[in-house]
Amino acid sequence: MHSRFHYAFAQLAENLQSALTPILADEHFPALLTAEQVAVLQKATGLDEDALAFALLPLAAACARADLSHFNVGAIARGVSGTWYFGGNMEFIGATMQQTVHAEQSAISHAWLRGEKSLQAITVNYTPCGHCRQFMNELNSGLTLRINLPGRAPHTLKDYLPDAFGPKDLEIKTLLMDDQDHGYILEGDALAQAAITAANRSHMPYSKSPSGVALECRDGTIFSGSYAENAAFNPTLPPLQGALNLLSLNGYDYPDIQRAILAERADAPLIQWDATAATLRALGCQSLDRVLLS
Repeated sequence: MHSRFHYAFAQLAENLQSALTPILADEHFPALLTAEQVAVLQKATGLDEDALAFALLPLAAACARADLSHFNVGAIARGVSGTWYFGGNMEFIGATMQQTVHAEQSAISHAWLRGEKSLQAITVNYTPCGHCRQFMNELNSGLTLRINLPGRAPHTLKDYLPDAFGPKDLEIKTLLMDDQDHGYILEGDALAQAAITAANRSHMPYSKSPSGVALECRDGTIFSGSYAENAAFNPTLPPLQGALNLLSLNGYDYPDIQRAILAERADAPLIQWDATAATLRALGCQSLDRVLLS
């Protein structure tokens, strides 16, 4: 079990601990639970899905990297596939506040980058901020997404975001988590191809600026992130943050990053290069290359 889970795990009920032990045994537990694993945990604990998600929130919060605020927020996104995806807030010493990833963004992008098609619900240990409510409104589940908070009855995103402004107001038809393939040809080595593949999946209906980042760890494992724009612009999630989020959720640390590649168009209205390079430098990674999409 990864050391980050030790304290939270010790606080769980004994029957939940027993059922989780084999699941968490891998140092690189992927911070998700398959539908089958969820069913095993429900049977062991007698908890319904909502209660089980609340019980697991301390483990999601343990995934947070709150190096600035020291305030861990955890989220669990529940996909229509039955898979549950953990998320935690991420903050980066030496980078700007704008590079921060909120817990809801972490769980949602985790699900999206794993290939989840839509979300049924998201469980969070603290009330979503306005930034996150707006980010969630970009999803194809839209205002019907159920939000579960401790001590409160479930509500939909529509309840938390009245008079919402979102992609439909701008006549955007393809939403976050819908299938997208922008058709750029794969080339180069495995890392370059992973970055291009991520760029092909990016959600960028406002700027038309596809981008993807791939990170290679010292053991050869590759994590990639796709760009995810938002109708309100500021809640947009850069591709590097998507990749760093997956890397961290899988139990790797920033010093594990050996090499990074950004894929983007040279003539795009928005360029990710400078921000990507600055954030990676702050994390100790100096090896960044760029593949130009054509």
